[in-house]
Amino acid sequence: MKRILLTAGLAAAWALMAPLASAAEVGSYVSPPYFADAEAKGDLPPVNERLPDHPSVATMDEPGRQGGEMRMLMASPKDSRILVAYSYARLVGYDRQYKIVPDLLESYDVQEGRIFTFHLRKGHRWSNGKAFTSEDFRFWWEDVANNADLMPAGPPRILLVDGEKPKVEIIDETTVRYSWSKANTDFLPALAAAGPLYIYAPSKYLKKFHQKYADPAELEAAVKDSGQPSWAALLNRRGNQYRNDNPKLPTLDPWVLRVKPPADRLVFVRNPYYYRVDAQGQQLPYLDQVVFDVAEGKLIPAKAGAGETDLQARYIRFDNYTFLKQAEKNGRFKLYLWDDSRGSNFALYPNLNCNDEGWRAVNRDVRFRRALSLGIDRHEINQAIYYGLGKESANTIQSLSPLFKPHYQTAWSSYDVSTANRLLDEMGLTQRDDENFRTLPDGRRMTIIVDTAGESTEESDILELIKDSWREIGIDMFVKPSQREVFRDRVFAGDSVMSVFFGVDNGLPTPDMSPQEFAPSTQQQLMWPKWGQYIETGGMNGTDIDLPEAQKLAALLKAWRESTDTQARAGIWGEILQIWSEQVFTIGTVANIPQPVIVAKGFHNVPAKGIWSWEPGAHFGLYKPDSFWEENPKELSPVENRLQ
Repeated sequence: MKRILLTAGLAAAWALMAPLASAAEVGSYVSPPYFADAEAKGDLPPVNERLPDHPSVATMDEPGRQGGEMRMLMASPKDSRILVAYSYARLVGYDRQYKIVPDLLESYDVQEGRIFTFHLRKGHRWSNGKAFTSEDFRFWWEDVANNADLMPAGPPRILLVDGEKPKVEIIDETTVRYSWSKANTDFLPALAAAGPLYIYAPSKYLKKFHQKYADPAELEAAVKDSGQPSWAALLNRRGNQYRNDNPKLPTLDPWVLRVKPPADRLVFVRNPYYYRVDAQGQQLPYLDQVVFDVAEGKLIPAKAGAGETDLQARYIRFDNYTFLKQAEKNGRFKLYLWDDSRGSNFALYPNLNCNDEGWRAVNRDVRFRRALSLGIDRHEINQAIYYGLGKESANTIQSLSPLFKPHYQTAWSSYDVSTANRLLDEMGLTQRDDENFRTLPDGRRMTIIVDTAGESTEESDILELIKDSWREIGIDMFVKPSQREVFRDRVFAGDSVMSVFFGVDNGLPTPDMSPQEFAPSTQQQLMWPKWGQYIETGGMNGTDIDLPEAQKLAALLKAWRESTDTQARAGIWGEILQIWSEQVFTIGTVANIPQPVIVAKGFHNVPAKGIWSWEPGAHFGLYKPDSFWEENPKELSPVENRLQ
């Protein structure tokens, strides 16, 4: 088994990858055979009338053929949202160099980092054939985001700069402008995210559920039939673009949901009005259909090894590699190993906002966090769990990032029992019980209860190794598994002293990517959820930041958001990462564990080498699955092979 080596810099890695798009024009267009019957019957207009005047033209390693399907395995009907991420149709999106470029938009202009002018593609249509125009932006802003019934807290905070809403101007049918008095550096990255900020909505469809536009009697009947408590609840339920659970909701994505969740089999068929073509003029996506078969998460690796999927990485872990490599010999699929972008495969999160006063005081002492980190034998974890293929590291950015410095990974991350014990003694934690475990100042044994979602044996094995090494510094551990929702609720409420989860999502940042993962910004941050909630709710919930080093991080994040100069942003990033590495707010273990990726035999344009990154990149989304194609397309059943 050969290790995928990280290159010295981002440029070298990205040079191996094909460009995402081309500005070239295509003279004529080729309609998918999938739509031949609908076109012949007059149910669909010709392809030239379905595409924008200037469609996006994709370039790829291997131009393909239209037809076939792609099967994937998911653990829940709620995973229908994952196709929104993988489809990665965004106003603007990241290319393979992680630069933000126009996607749904034909172009955009930015002035002074605060004035954003968006130019839509003339003739672009939603999946139901209705025009995608500036009216969809106006409707969302005026009638949704600023409607107290639909959004009681007001527009998303990402659209507020020091509390200031954007000025939204509808210039013409294909031009929209957003402006603030100060820079909004988070705006474009939010639009390009795996779970994007939607600043538009299919207005013609949703107006029939909106009190301002709908016939009162018809709306009242629709609310009653839906079982929702109000028209606002109905509209929010029917109009959630990211959830992707309403087959009637128009979309701009390459595939349209055709089976309403919950179901054991979710079917998505191609969008007849999709905005992209290949260099030969063939309308994308190549694949007619995507199918999600819902299975128990723990069974997905076995099902994948048996050939029940065409593309799979979600729910596949490195500890499945040996089994899958053996199954690869059957010839049904190829097994690739992609580099993982996370700062650490697993990281510990001391909860600085926990309710237990004794543990909260200890967690907030940097000497304690450093001692716990020094008390972990990462080399043992790397060898025993990952066959020595990982990078023993703190939970921080990786060497592929242009912001990387080696000491970010090495600070307080060596195995040093002597220094760890000295730091704990300096804290006054010198008292021991009859089993030689240290005690808290109130006399309780220092048994750290680590909350976990308990989703892998790999995680359990790592925690067992950490428990053994922490005994050498007088610290005991008890692992408390629970379902993911319960796990998160415990952390958010402050009932958890410490938790374990994946490390930072974006281990490959550039200066122009937001450093918000490294500063209090959201409740989702397991080390300071109440501070994040305070920021997210504008002080209505949670608690204000009261630790100087965390306050400094919040101030630096604000400074980054106000900066419009890349060099200045890089300097701010450096300050943030230095504080992060010295303060050990999270405790990393091993980074860059290869991510197994299963690709069915005969599937093309899935990179053999890639970067598995949720944010940025949306996992497969960065590589545009609308360009994936099947060498020998499967024949679809008559029920599925039809436009509904």
